[in-house]
Amino acid sequence: MNACRRLAGALVAGLAGALPPPAHAVLPDEIQVYTDEVAAPRSFGVELHVNTTPQGRRTPDFPAEVTPDNGLRVTPEFSYGLTKNMDAGFYLPLTYDDDGRVLFGGPKLRLKWVPLRPPEGGAGGFAGLNGEYSWLNRNFEPETRRFELRPILGWRDPDWLVAFNPVLDWALNGPEKSGRPDFNPSLKAARTVAEGVALGFEYYAGLGPFGRPAPAGERQHTLFFALDWERGPVPMQLGVGRGLNDATDKWTLKAIFSFSFF
Repeated sequence: MNACRRLAGALVAGLAGALPPPAHAVLPDEIQVYTDEVAAPRSFGVELHVNTTPQGRRTPDFPAEVTPDNGLRVTPEFSYGLTKNMDAGFYLPLTYDDDGRVLFGGPKLRLKWVPLRPPEGGAGGFAGLNGEYSWLNRNFEPETRRFELRPILGWRDPDWLVAFNPVLDWALNGPEKSGRPDFNPSLKAARTVAEGVALGFEYYAGLGPFGRPAPAGERQHTLFFALDWERGPVPMQLGVGRGLNDATDKWTLKAIFSFSFF
């Protein structure tokens, strides 16, 4: 009998190890689809990312996790233009959680390169890459060192903007370090409706490890209705997001405010 129990336990453990892990949700400090925008050479700018989840996940995925429900996240992103096709950024994410605590999510560094871009005010495709290295607080991620590679693909003309980011996200330490990245694609489609004003949709997914997707019920899917406002001294992006399944936060509100200094 004991031998049978040991054999059954070994079979269960083997099957569990063979199944793909659930889709992984990183700290949602920046909810944005990257386009062909690059800071001008030797220019300094700040983007203030603000988002909140009035109805989201409450059950922790790991001990002491800060869950998204009723959280407010404020992240200043400092950027500097290196060349006409490349800029660098530095993030300092802060979270006000449902218990009234203010927590620092951990610093992030990024480098964006977009060598293919249409002329200013013209039409054409764009392509580039963004790399991001993160040192994360253990209250948000058990894998405290992560690297994200974000391909940037799309088309822009005076009326339409379409952008696709097939994001790959590696855990560099911790229990999920495996060498296989998570696949988190995102898509944006926007239509210009007035000078400096565009309306559209953004889609964000968390599908689990690349090539070994999570079970369908554990994949994350969120659809945002988004407004891009380029009028006035402070351009902004506003969005209302709805989770499309039970694995995703039900409602998320986001805003990005842009400030440029020369």
